[in-house]
Amino acid sequence: MLRDFRSGEVHPIAPRLLDLLSMLQARLETTEPVSIISGYRSPTTNAMLRGKREHSGVATRSLHMQGMAIDLRIAGRSLAAVRTAALAQRLGGVGYYPQSDFVHVDIGRVRSW
Repeated sequence: MLRDFRSGEVHPIAPRLLDLLSMLQARLETTEPVSIISGYRSPTTNAMLRGKREHSGVATRSLHMQGMAIDLRIAGRSLAAVRTAALAQRLGGVGYYPQSDFVHVDIGRVRSW
């Protein structure tokens, strides 16, 4: 489910990242599905995305490549609400991408953009 959908490659996903998804749903008081935009990303995919102008924010050492990041939406909740809930968790990074219609969450150091 969290494999690199472009290449089909798989990688272990950090259990704390899955816990974070569950905590987000609880904070948002919903059992609605979480739509995963991007989970694991292979180094090859990450490099390809970095080379595209529309993906200028892709990090060289993205936590997606370590199975520690997910880009997502949650049905029935606004992106702003998901972002606010993720920030309140203080469990890692939170990126807000309203133009692309997703929120990035990771279990790296606490930061936001």
